[in-house]
Amino acid sequence: MQTIQTYHAHVYFNADTIEQARALCEQASERFGVKMGRVHERPVGPHPDWSCQLAFDHAQSADVMLWLALNRNGLVVFMHPLTGNDLADHTEHAIWMGAVRKLDVSIFRR
Repeated sequence: MQTIQTYHAHVYFNADTIEQARALCEQASERFGVKMGRVHERPVGPHPDWSCQLAFDHAQSADVMLWLALNRNGLVVFMHPLTGNDLADHTEHAIWMGAVRKLDVSIFRR
């Protein structure tokens, strides 16, 4: 089994839901002490939508995941571990809350 170093949760949003997403990410950061990334108002990396990243460790993963599931209020959340295999982490190991979105994983192929 591969070792999981940390986790990322990406909260997806658009112009109509940006403040909702920002508030959700800020609440997660305050409640769990997770690291909140920038609020990107454009697609970044493999992500098809605007997003904000939350980074956290294994000990926080269950609490953060369950809290996001109950508090995302219709926002799509994409969560994945970081094992060192970016392609697998963003495909085989992916956890989706809400609609599954098509990622551009071509950036992970060599």
